[in-house]
Amino acid sequence: MIRVLLVEDNRDLAETLIQLMELEQMVPDHSSNGVAAMELIRQNHYDVLVLDVGLPKMDGLTLCEHLRRDGMDTPILFLTARDTLNDKLAGFAAGGDDYLVKPFDNEELLVRIKVLSRRRSGEVQQLRLGDLTVDIKRHKAFRGGCELKLAPAPFTILETLLRASPDVVSRNELEFALWGDDIPDSNALKVHIYYLRRQLDHARPSPLLHTIPGKGWVLQSNVES
Repeated sequence: MIRVLLVEDNRDLAETLIQLMELEQMVPDHSSNGVAAMELIRQNHYDVLVLDVGLPKMDGLTLCEHLRRDGMDTPILFLTARDTLNDKLAGFAAGGDDYLVKPFDNEELLVRIKVLSRRRSGEVQQLRLGDLTVDIKRHKAFRGGCELKLAPAPFTILETLLRASPDVVSRNELEFALWGDDIPDSNALKVHIYYLRRQLDHARPSPLLHTIPGKGWVLQSNVES
């Protein structure tokens, strides 16, 4: 089941889209303005957010910006009648993942929702897990309010693990995140993970970084390593 929040103030269009989503076995919620949508997002988990840009009380772009600053990594699809390049760039700059111009084909909307539901957004500005906060834009990480001293490679590992959490990330996935196809013939990955673990978990009662033998690494609380 794909849980979708549709934020659209055109009642007729909203009713049509809700019916289409239900026929596709999706579970849609609906809000007609940005402020009410914010409350629903705080109270519920959604796999995809579908936001009209021109919303009352709080427009879609502003809502998206607030969500990204708060660390929300749910994929966001914008619906709008504005079709200029600058309008689209504004949507992506606000943190959107996709952009569909009205009038659109209903089947295309459903396909895009399904694609977005399979991944987290890469546009989030902050990531959090327990007392860990990673500020993507400023390239800084904090645990318990203390800044972690991380070089670029350990920071990339931390970001990759946090985006995937609670899923395990394999050695191959981490190496690709660091070096692409040009992987060094060394134990460089293990060295970077060692330094990340020292910064992240040293002298702390609740470690976050765990090695899963034969599988990889995971960033999560209360994991049996």
